[in-house]
Amino acid sequence: MAKNSLDASCPVARTLDIVGARWTLLIIRDLLPGTMRFQDLQAGLPGMAPNVLSDRLKTLEAHGLVRREFYSDHPPRAAYTLTDRGRELGVIVLALGRWGMRHLGGRLNRGLQHDEAFRHLQQAADAIARRPVQRTKSGAKAVSLKN
Repeated sequence: MAKNSLDASCPVARTLDIVGARWTLLIIRDLLPGTMRFQDLQAGLPGMAPNVLSDRLKTLEAHGLVRREFYSDHPPRAAYTLTDRGRELGVIVLALGRWGMRHLGGRLNRGLQHDEAFRHLQQAADAIARRPVQRTKSGAKAVSLKN
């Protein structure tokens, strides 16, 4: 767990410790349809500095959400893919996008093209539909949200 955890006793806070940093959920959104190279991720996220992208990918990889595979040694070049664990976050990304389209549609930044946002959401939804996450019994106890 991170030193600056929001709340060690809350699963939402602990999840945000990993995916709550700026740009992180957008990286996950862009990886939902499949494997992408670093430069393709960077091109799809204008305004994001390369060192920030690298840092976010390292964090996601360290937590088992992204897998990195090198396809070139000189210079070293890598492609990134969501793991099954990372793809589980797709439903969250999709829910956030749908909520934003419903409640912020008229107030979105004029620079953001609604068609582009919808295209990203549709790609995420299609990716989730094509490869639904298979839940496996890992011996973990079921958690009840009822009091």
